[in-house]
Amino acid sequence: MEVKIVTTEQQQQDAYHVRNTVFVDEQNVPPDLEIDDLEDQAIHFVGYQDKQPIAAGRIRLVEDYGKLERVCVLKEFRGKSLGKKIIQEMERMIAEKGQAKAKLNAQTHAESFYKSLGYQTISEEFMDAGIPHVTMIKQL
Repeated sequence: MEVKIVTTEQQQQDAYHVRNTVFVDEQNVPPDLEIDDLEDQAIHFVGYQDKQPIAAGRIRLVEDYGKLERVCVLKEFRGKSLGKKIIQEMERMIAEKGQAKAKLNAQTHAESFYKSLGYQTISEEFMDAGIPHVTMIKQL
């Protein structure tokens, strides 16, 4: 998979397509919650395999950390370390921007995945878009 930082309208649409497929179609997140008013403040990423968009995510620089958001991989491509690859690119960008910490709100089913990447859980479980989450942090 080749991970690109979104620089074109087509890449942005590709990222939205992956996010919509995973979060809206698969997980039943309301479309108005998936695409929000923070899109313009974020650095977006899209992963391509054979020129097809298969993964996406965004980061925002908030206070003293980079916040990973909307990280997803299409169902048929999961279990192949592609999520790890896009997260590593996102963390690299956070570090390049001068931040020493990464933070994210993980769906609880993915908590062990993020722990395997060095994230630590720092919150109790909470609901977001009807899905249980925990907040996690990592020193970069």
